Amino acid sequence: MMNGSLTVGSMLERAERFFPKKEVVSRTLSGIHRLTYKEIGSRTRRLASALEKLGVGRGDRVGTFAWNHHRHLEVYFAAPGMGAVLHTINIRLSAEHIAYIINHAEDKVLLVDEDLLPLIERVRDQIPTVEAFIVMTDRDELPETTLEPVYSYEKLLAEGEPQFEFVKDLDENEPAGMCYTSATTGNPKGVVYSHRGIVLHSFAFGLADTAALSEYDVCMPVVPMFHANAWGLPFTATWFGSTQVLPGPQFTPKLLAELIETEKVTLTAGVPTIWLAMLNELESGSYDTSSLRAVICGGSAAPRGMIKSFETKFGIPFLHAYGMTETAPLATISRLKSYQRDLDVEDMLDIRSKQGILAPGLEMRVIGANGEVAWDGVEMGELLLRGPWIADEYYKDERSSEAFKDGWLYTGDVATVDEEGTIKLVDRTKDLIKSGGEWISSVDLENALMSHESVFEASVIAVPHSEWQERPVACVVLAPAYQDKVSKEDLMEFLKPQFAKWWLPDDIIFMEEIPKTSVGKFLKRALRDQLKDHLVSS
Repeated sequence: MMNGSLTVGSMLERAERFFPKKEVVSRTLSGIHRLTYKEIGSRTRRLASALEKLGVGRGDRVGTFAWNHHRHLEVYFAAPGMGAVLHTINIRLSAEHIAYIINHAEDKVLLVDEDLLPLIERVRDQIPTVEAFIVMTDRDELPETTLEPVYSYEKLLAEGEPQFEFVKDLDENEPAGMCYTSATTGNPKGVVYSHRGIVLHSFAFGLADTAALSEYDVCMPVVPMFHANAWGLPFTATWFGSTQVLPGPQFTPKLLAELIETEKVTLTAGVPTIWLAMLNELESGSYDTSSLRAVICGGSAAPRGMIKSFETKFGIPFLHAYGMTETAPLATISRLKSYQRDLDVEDMLDIRSKQGILAPGLEMRVIGANGEVAWDGVEMGELLLRGPWIADEYYKDERSSEAFKDGWLYTGDVATVDEEGTIKLVDRTKDLIKSGGEWISSVDLENALMSHESVFEASVIAVPHSEWQERPVACVVLAPAYQDKVSKEDLMEFLKPQFAKWWLPDDIIFMEEIPKTSVGKFLKRALRDQLKDHLVSS
């Protein structure tokens, strides 16, 4: 058989050739822009031409510091198309980590959104590898900035070559992109994605038994384009000719709901905190969400109660998925098998609230204290993964030896597997609570609490205990309508029928807000630091 290379540039070429009339709907600071794939293709080639004139060559890293919009999408294909490496930088990291990432990746050029310039200006003296800054703005003139040399994105495009040819002799195993983990501890870790890995991952996202993304879809990635490449959706949607809706800077649940209604979005994706906020908006407002065929939720475990509300109150199918920066990121997705569709609602919810089965093309093992765990839905072990879009090391990082062994990625996630092969994440290895020699899942307690109508958010952590080693404590944010109307005793009574007595939290603490990571996950390390003093004083 022919041995053709799988490359990112060819994905855009397909959209240009077969879907030139399809649109990318992009929201920026000045409003909504509508561009066809034909226009996106021309602009992307102009950008690649401009980057080449600035000295960007094969293998050079091109950093982006931006929201979800059309210019960011253009960089997604311009950099890999010319043989360079797309490096999306998390805008919500600390200045220290932003500087670390840029230096570690050795970015040669940075493309920065206008409203994010102050964050880069703050670290300018700490990032010596950057030779040029390109400002992405709707304005004709560049905003004032201390960065130099600085260029206007649109002016560079005006001078670029619309017929610029993407590199044709790329090896599919060459790097096309890179992302860094969100670093809850230590410095962020870099993950490099090959052209082959991105293309195969995109194939997987289009399968009927995963997300079934197709030309018919209107796809709105709410997950940031700097978070594991928006889960690969910009690549997949472009390749398949899907209409894309990019929500831009500082969006709100109201704005997202309006975009779903006006643009007839069929598929959207984000982390649980986004969908919890969206659920509140849908309950308080009146929106037509009938176009939605699926909401994809990943990043952390989705509460069962939230899934039920989306599906029963609003008729919105909910797809629970799992992945990591290291897995590009799709690894598993929860869909009912054909013979499970006759189950009653609660039994179906039991399945849909798990992380699902492995995507085709990947392999897994779940290893407990005594080797491979039984597929009984009870025995716990660490999830190991391998496959063509799974990383095999961290970029120039000695911590690779901790996570990559014997050809497997050790995810650090503790899971069970039932007789159907369905994975349920129990916890991160570092977040499991060891009480009296037995394990307690913080995730199970969190999901149970968030199924109570009064609870908006819940995070459960381990605190030291003189007798039992560790004990669970729950941190809860009440929904606005239930402030001062629900007590910790009420919630404890709600939990009692669901868990063994020794699983129940020693305390439930009400908070105004739970601290979160840069990608919207609960920051348990911060909670543990907060609650040390609380427990000592009590």
